[in-house]
Amino acid sequence: MSDIHLYTTQTPNGVKIPILLEELGLSYKVTDIDIATNVQREPWFLEINPNGRIPALTDTFTDGKPIRLFESGSIMQYLTDRYDTEYKVSYPRGSREYYEVNNWLMWQMGGLGPMQGQLNHFIRYAPEKVEYSIKRYKKEVRHLYRTLETQLESSTSGYLVGDRCTSADIACWGWVATAKWGRINMEEFPALQEWVERMLKRPGVEKGRHVPSPHVYETYQILSDEEMDQRAARLRDWVKSSMNEEAK
Repeated sequence: MSDIHLYTTQTPNGVKIPILLEELGLSYKVTDIDIATNVQREPWFLEINPNGRIPALTDTFTDGKPIRLFESGSIMQYLTDRYDTEYKVSYPRGSREYYEVNNWLMWQMGGLGPMQGQLNHFIRYAPEKVEYSIKRYKKEVRHLYRTLETQLESSTSGYLVGDRCTSADIACWGWVATAKWGRINMEEFPALQEWVERMLKRPGVEKGRHVPSPHVYETYQILSDEEMDQRAARLRDWVKSSMNEEAK
């Protein structure tokens, strides 16, 4: 029996965990953390994640005592190691595929997420446009997308590792699904675009991506770049003040 409580919001990192929970068929509670009002900096949340970031998760551990998890990759490893006993979205610990999944999970945490996050910042939120920064991070993100494209082109299952969708696919999907926000043209990456749509057909992905609020994929497909900029403008002051506060 799980006693999982998820603390998250609608971001590329935030949707990873509800998607994984739905894929595993686990029951859980969820609290929507309104990062725009700095709920993540309140003392009660910092007890769960001292770094003040989403997602975070609590559970009752095997010893009957509470356990806290933070950093999305760590949460995903915990959930698959403890609860995926049938290997629905993972492989047995110690297998070749287990370590290959870890490769891609760490690749996403250390590369895709940070690089695309920086691209998004300089395109949408920075108070002034710094062309060098935009070009630098867009080049990095295109390189990372090309890495995924190459991996998927050689896949016989249509997923990143072996014969099934794994936490590696789930971790990467939320970022690639928001490619248009970073002005990445997915026509350059046809295998990757097919993978995005393949993932959308999975019931667990479809349900989990809308937790704790509606997902943005379809919306982004119809918004113009100018309309996206208008949406981003509502958050620019908060992004700037948040950065200043954390720098103290």
